[in-house]
Amino acid sequence: MENLMEKLNKEQLEAVTYKKGPLLIIAGAGTGKTTVITQKIAWLIEQGLCQTQEILALTFTEKAAEEMEERVDRLLPMGYLDLWISTFHSFCERILRQEGLEIGLSTDFELINTSGQWSLVKKNLDKFNLDYYKPLGNPTKFIHAMLTHFSRAKDENISPKEYLKYAENIKLDLDGSDDQEVLKINEVAEAYRVYQQLLLENNYLDFGDLINYTLKLFQKRPQILKKYQNQFKYILVDEFQDTNWAQYELIKILAAPRNNLTVVGDDDQAIFRFRGASMSNILQFKKDYQDSKNIVLVNNYRTKQEILDKAYDFIKLNNPNRLEVQLSQDKLDKKLISHNDGEAVVENIEAESLEEEVGKVVKKIIEIKNKESNLSWNDFAILIRANQMASNFIPVLERANIPYIFLASRGLYAKPVIMNIIAYLKLLDNYHESKAVYRILNLPVFKFNQQEISNINYWAKRKTLSLYETLKEASKFGLEKETLQKINKVLSLIERHTVLTKERGIAEIILLFLEDSGYLKYLTEQDEQKVREDMNYLNQFYRKVKEFEQTNDDRSVNLFLEELNMEIDSGEQGTLTPDYESGPEAIKILTVHGAKGLEFEYVFVVNLVDKRFPTIERRDPILLPDDLIKEILPEGDVHLEEERRLFYVAMTRAKKGLFFSWGKDYGGMRKKKPSRFLIELDLINNEIGSQSKNDQLQAAKIEKREDQNKKQEYPLPKHFSFSQLAAYDTCPKQYYYNFILKVPVHGKAQFSFGRAMHKTFERMMETIISRSKEEQTDLFSKGKTERKKLGEIIELKEIIEIYKASWVDDWFEDKKSKEDYFKKGREILREFYEKYKEEILSPLYLEKGFKFKVSADYSFKGVIDRIDEVDGGIKIIDYKTGSPKEKLSLKDKKQLLIYQLAGADIFEKPIKSLSFYYLDNNSEVEFLGTEKELEKVEKSITETIEKINSGCFEASPGRLCDYCDFKEICEK
Repeated sequence: MENLMEKLNKEQLEAVTYKKGPLLIIAGAGTGKTTVITQKIAWLIEQGLCQTQEILALTFTEKAAEEMEERVDRLLPMGYLDLWISTFHSFCERILRQEGLEIGLSTDFELINTSGQWSLVKKNLDKFNLDYYKPLGNPTKFIHAMLTHFSRAKDENISPKEYLKYAENIKLDLDGSDDQEVLKINEVAEAYRVYQQLLLENNYLDFGDLINYTLKLFQKRPQILKKYQNQFKYILVDEFQDTNWAQYELIKILAAPRNNLTVVGDDDQAIFRFRGASMSNILQFKKDYQDSKNIVLVNNYRTKQEILDKAYDFIKLNNPNRLEVQLSQDKLDKKLISHNDGEAVVENIEAESLEEEVGKVVKKIIEIKNKESNLSWNDFAILIRANQMASNFIPVLERANIPYIFLASRGLYAKPVIMNIIAYLKLLDNYHESKAVYRILNLPVFKFNQQEISNINYWAKRKTLSLYETLKEASKFGLEKETLQKINKVLSLIERHTVLTKERGIAEIILLFLEDSGYLKYLTEQDEQKVREDMNYLNQFYRKVKEFEQTNDDRSVNLFLEELNMEIDSGEQGTLTPDYESGPEAIKILTVHGAKGLEFEYVFVVNLVDKRFPTIERRDPILLPDDLIKEILPEGDVHLEEERRLFYVAMTRAKKGLFFSWGKDYGGMRKKKPSRFLIELDLINNEIGSQSKNDQLQAAKIEKREDQNKKQEYPLPKHFSFSQLAAYDTCPKQYYYNFILKVPVHGKAQFSFGRAMHKTFERMMETIISRSKEEQTDLFSKGKTERKKLGEIIELKEIIEIYKASWVDDWFEDKKSKEDYFKKGREILREFYEKYKEEILSPLYLEKGFKFKVSADYSFKGVIDRIDEVDGGIKIIDYKTGSPKEKLSLKDKKQLLIYQLAGADIFEKPIKSLSFYYLDNNSEVEFLGTEKELEKVEKSITETIEKINSGCFEASPGRLCDYCDFKEICEK
């Protein structure tokens, strides 16, 4: 740690070691803010100022949270228990899952996403009683507008009750002088109330609710607030400029009264106002904490000075609405100083047409790559203002044989692999969906050639039949024997899966289609990058299907397709979660918003024409009244300044080369004008001459490049779990399919049952812990310390209700199988209760997460089911839903032995016992690892991780192959 501290500059070191009171760190682009945050966390722990669970670090994306946790993990010398590094939403969800009952909120709520919100409103549109906002012709036109408005209200922590009160006051103030305005506001306020009521009735929370209910919990229940105020001695917030009003209120109330609150932000990189982010929070922070310390990070370790100077002169055009001006009394200087010597390239690529622009950009990339042999394709990024702009560059990169990855945030439903699955579901729902049949016939796994498909189409039209009817009647049309065999294979598949739709879930039907058709095997045999992309899309769609199954009693294909069609009708394209790091080297194509936090040697900001960047301002159709807005409202041209900040972010992604491009002719009647930002940067050559069409074509022409065989790099984890190690030890190929490609697999009834039992025991024990604490608090006030037995704390019927609520209704063969498993669980719980109702249970922790250092670079990550306090130490318990073995081998013990190894680092008390608790017969097998056993396990962990890191994933065939989830795609 000391060596790392020596590498910090003066301002970074001051920020890391500042230990008491509020701190504002203004961190310019590339100044090492993540380094400061992570080293501050590690330093606070190393200095003994707090324990890992006493620090709360909040950021905005899961990716940022994961990166932060990994960096802290590398800095800390040993393992640790809970480290609270998460997004705002994940943090609030965790709090509400534990404490929600305190404000009457069910702790098993479902999180609803944008498409789910749209569907909920659409189904209940008649309850909204719209008049002013009732659209003519299209009954769903304003759903998105309303949802955006409600989200914006929640960003400001405005409740429906507060909105309705405002509407009533407006009615009194205007006194009939503007009936239309009164009608509008009242209608929106009432719609907001109805929407919130629908969420509650369906046990849903949206993302805004997570923040606001947590804030309400802390405001209404002082004892809960005090509990977490006492726990979190230090709070750190990354990307503070992106917080909204409600999020800032949350961290303010949580940080008090210590106010050891560190916020890190940069007003020049505030680019998420469309999400309700409020740059004004930085100014508000200075008002709320007038004694706060300011530290400005200006030493840039990413970008060459010429680019920084251009970017700084450019962003100053946002003055006076920047911190440098607003806090001028603090002598704030944000001009960045590069520590990256050498000359930079800043160049504007001008073209006569879109085609020429694209060609020139790709040629420039090839030219640079050829000139600098040390560069990889990962060093280049093409930044776009909107996703649709990528379609101009992708075909040219493909033609040039240049590897690329388009990191889109939308468009899942338009991916070919997903379109094929949707087509098959449509076919199962309605045989006469000829477009779906046509798409399925074109799948390569069925091996129809175009002549065969043409013949089938011909007979369908001639006989006025649907394509499915034509397939059924195919033997009458004189088709080739080989064609008929292919048709029979398709028909057999459809008929078999149609029967199964009546008793199996959609997720299982999808997997059966993928396996039975051979499509999954086909997908996994493609180019490595293509396999990863398709598996990524497949997993994201699969998760969507599982969400549908978990939130709907009717799990029919028909209802799923109906909801999917409603989504698509609403303009939803299917959310994508980009994978920024996995895969072979490739040029990244992504939006500027998506590039935030990333860096590249060479950046190309493209399609810089008027009205595309900066975009035309599109105001929300339903505006939030100014009187309800709690943040400090900005002055000036808010939209233009936001676009300018976005452009600044694009510029500061580049290390040594920054290229801008635009063309005069993008199609259409009018010639394009260059972006005003290019003019502001003084990069426009007004003397550009016009070229002939032939010259343009020559400029756009790209030669196909030869394949360059690159060694495949696998996205290896920084931390490992027991299931990962066990999978590799069983078969390296199984690990490859499961954890690298992430091929979706069938669930199993016993796993669903196991999850239900685990969840039941967790919730039951949580109830016992909670009530025991309440009882002890009450008794303490009376001077008593008696602890109650299990039977005095909770009744059996309540445990059965917890079991019903925890039931996982997936992957059972049939209704009888499901009933048998349910009865089995109920009997296990009855026997458990009879056995322990006279006992005093002492669970210390439940589902306790931990990390254990395996080496300087890798760690083991796990979750312990239960930790009990025993005489002078602790007992680690792992629940099993199987029958106990008479004698445990080292392999059987391995999971708990790893926990014992970890416990030596992370627990203050010694581990006295390890226990497998077998739920099937309520029996327990206890042991404690010997020194020799622990040495063997530690050695085996290291060896397995080394093998994974070497990229060795050869199959190890054996008797277990017949039971493997991947037997249909593995060559063995």
